[in-house]
Amino acid sequence: MSDSPQVTHNLQLLLLTKTFFIYLDINNNVVYKEQGHCLKTTKEHQENSKLHSPQGLSYHQPSLVGPDGKVVSLTPWLAPVVWEGTFDPTLIDSIYKQQNITIATTVFALGKYTQFLKDFLESAEQNYFVGFRVHYYVFTDQPEQVPAVKLGAEHNLTVLKVASSNRWQEITLSRMEKLQKLIETRLVNDADYLFSLDVDTKFYGRWGVETLGRLVGVIHPGYYQTSREQYPYERRPESQAFISYGEGDYYYGGAVIGGLVKDVYEVAKTCREKLDIDASKSIEAAWQEESHLNKYFLYNKPSKVLSPEYLWQDFKPHTNEVKIIRFSQVIKNYAAVRPNP
Repeated sequence: MSDSPQVTHNLQLLLLTKTFFIYLDINNNVVYKEQGHCLKTTKEHQENSKLHSPQGLSYHQPSLVGPDGKVVSLTPWLAPVVWEGTFDPTLIDSIYKQQNITIATTVFALGKYTQFLKDFLESAEQNYFVGFRVHYYVFTDQPEQVPAVKLGAEHNLTVLKVASSNRWQEITLSRMEKLQKLIETRLVNDADYLFSLDVDTKFYGRWGVETLGRLVGVIHPGYYQTSREQYPYERRPESQAFISYGEGDYYYGGAVIGGLVKDVYEVAKTCREKLDIDASKSIEAAWQEESHLNKYFLYNKPSKVLSPEYLWQDFKPHTNEVKIIRFSQVIKNYAAVRPNP
């Protein structure tokens, strides 16, 4: 390679392990050279690269709150943690407005859970990607119960009929399979980003493009200040969702899964395969697909993490860290809405 290669204007990600030199080419582009080899990757490669963590690696549990009581805005693998004050809504909206993106959003409303659809959709229309192109996909066994909610400009809704179930666990267990099939049949060409959200929730504040990323997870509000030994991971080694004591970063809520369509597809496909393996052995993970999601995120790190502002619980009071509630699980009588205990 010559000393003055043509280098694109894309942001460069350089992996250097030895002595290296930095100089400018004739176009004032930064060039890195190490022992005669130019190392560079394009911005596209950087954004699409996977953050794989090897199994068995021992490291300290990351914390969302520092010793000074202030929230932490970066994970140990340098993924942003989104809190109020870490982004400028006007600036970030103006940047993403130029990209002509579509955000697909799936929600599952089966049985008596259809009663939550109206609040979910109406509150979403006030707070969820306002001014951007959104397409809701509602999975339900009762299409006639889907409320007529006035949608904003470039917001659309499609109802997808699915079979009923006598067990709420089966509803959650089948979510990954339905997500995988929807991506394969529709979303692969129709959307840029995808969020799968729980229906028994309500938006109370802005949820916007600050949440977009290659692979996005949300911190469960019940465990963001808890020792990982107390996380409700699946602890049985015979399950594909098994995580041993001493392992784990955060406990992620299964109520939110998001990212680029192709990356959410990998999550759904992998978790569905692991769920099938467990089912073949008559094993059901402690928290169904949420357990498998946590196992996936342990070794495939999210590129962006949403703070508990983006998944709260209505019965919980505000805390010093969580001053703004953007999205929250509503109070409900589980015995009254679930088909089984």
